[in-house]
Amino acid sequence: MTAHEIINIIESVAPLSQQEGWDNSGLQVGRRETEVARVLLCTDISDEIIEEAEEKDCQMIISHHPLLFNGLKRIEGVSRQERCVISAIQNGLVLYSSHTAMDTYIHGVSGRMAEKLGIADYRILSPEGADTGLGVIGRLQEPMQITDFIRLLHNVFRSDCIRYTEKTSSDNLISLVALCGGAGSEFLEEAVSRRADAYVTADVKYHEMQSADGRINLFDIGHFESEQYTKEVFRDLLRAHDVQCVLAENDKSCVKVWKG
Repeated sequence: MTAHEIINIIESVAPLSQQEGWDNSGLQVGRRETEVARVLLCTDISDEIIEEAEEKDCQMIISHHPLLFNGLKRIEGVSRQERCVISAIQNGLVLYSSHTAMDTYIHGVSGRMAEKLGIADYRILSPEGADTGLGVIGRLQEPMQITDFIRLLHNVFRSDCIRYTEKTSSDNLISLVALCGGAGSEFLEEAVSRRADAYVTADVKYHEMQSADGRINLFDIGHFESEQYTKEVFRDLLRAHDVQCVLAENDKSCVKVWKG
């Protein structure tokens, strides 16, 4: 199968026309006609990911975050982006990204977050079309106390640093949950208006935490942590078309948490 055919599978549910104007999803490096026997799937492309692709005999890497957001004026091998571009070209690798395009797919980034929490019947939080939009909202199988919900978030997303602010309520049970992978604080008011008990996202600033104002339980579980399962979305799409693919073992957040 060619890289072009594999790209068409991804874009059948996450067309590039759905990406944000500032984004750079799509083919990053390589030729569409490259024959691909195996694909490596990851969140971010790094030196370690390029090496893993070579070790596992993968001809293509599909990532959630684009390696290239802005144009490179020179390629000297100094920055991570420069090194990865050089290595990819030298080894004939094809690099492709589906970022905000995959964010808008109902069973994409946020949908997979919901499924991981056991939320099966979810819908789009902020619709952009009939079946597209950002974030999802749905109910837990059973209402939970906030401390139990925090433990669930920690266990499911392997988040070592969960920042949150609580809803002002005498009976703060969590049942209806809104989620948005990545930086989704802009949809806080949407989550509140939909009467969600909790909103789970990432990259929430201090004053955005304040703006929750006791109306909702707001959780910041970390950017990478919220989007790490997107590679499983890629895997399921590709395996349905008999594409051999593997989840990257070196797919890790660059953010460290000191537990003092």
